[in-house]
Amino acid sequence: MLYRNYGNNKQKLSVVGLGGISVKGLGQKKATEIINYAVDEGVNYFDVAPTYGDAQELFGVGLKGHRNKIFLACKTKFRSSKDATEDFNNSLKLLKTDYFDLYQLHGMKSKEDYEEAMGKNGVIEALDKAKKDGKIKHVGFSCHSTEIAELLIENYDFDSVLLPVNWNLMLKQDFGKDTIDKITKKGISVLALKVMAHRLWKNKEERENSYKNCWYKPLDNQKEINLAVNFALSQNITSFLPPGDHKLFYKGLEAVENYKKIDQKEINQLIDLKNNLPIGSNKEIYI
Repeated sequence: MLYRNYGNNKQKLSVVGLGGISVKGLGQKKATEIINYAVDEGVNYFDVAPTYGDAQELFGVGLKGHRNKIFLACKTKFRSSKDATEDFNNSLKLLKTDYFDLYQLHGMKSKEDYEEAMGKNGVIEALDKAKKDGKIKHVGFSCHSTEIAELLIENYDFDSVLLPVNWNLMLKQDFGKDTIDKITKKGISVLALKVMAHRLWKNKEERENSYKNCWYKPLDNQKEINLAVNFALSQNITSFLPPGDHKLFYKGLEAVENYKKIDQKEINQLIDLKNNLPIGSNKEIYI
């Protein structure tokens, strides 16, 4: 397994993580099997959120015996200190832990989100207290808007940003490159989403008959996944989360095993991929 530095400290993360949505609805036996396999393969980055169905409960049981070896990240969708504190404490309980390595503001989309989260009685007050109390080691946020991401990093000392880093968005729409540069120049780590995204689903039926936990149609051809992962890991990122299906997590693992810095020939192959419909605008994407 390849590892990269997280922020400016000695923490190292596996370049691929396991997202809780990948085990959603699979049952405890299967979820634990996937978690154990990930740990055996050297994965130490695990990400989950209350909005991922029963993923917290499944992770809570499945990670038993592994907690001191992994980097556990969780999130809250709430913007007020009161609601976020309740969410935070419930996540600790379900995940059977007394601290998070990383706790994130989930899905920061707008200036209204920013003002509520960062203002008086906002969620950031709760996270500052939890960090002071030793219940959080690092604070971050997830975001699909470069404008909001840049606003946040200019006004708080975040440790990481969970942001789309996708070949299609970067090569066709120039999404995110300047923002990634601004983030990393501050010593903040970039954790990547949408690395293996292909396009939007055509309709609900297509999604239901394929990867129903995924908000977008993912790449599932291993050769194309290898190219997409090579592209993402050749950017200045720390780690990425494959799409929300355990089969795609396994494909992401295989791509990491074959990783090499991308060259122009491979970039041209990505550009030539057919049917790579836009999955967002050049400033924000919601998938």
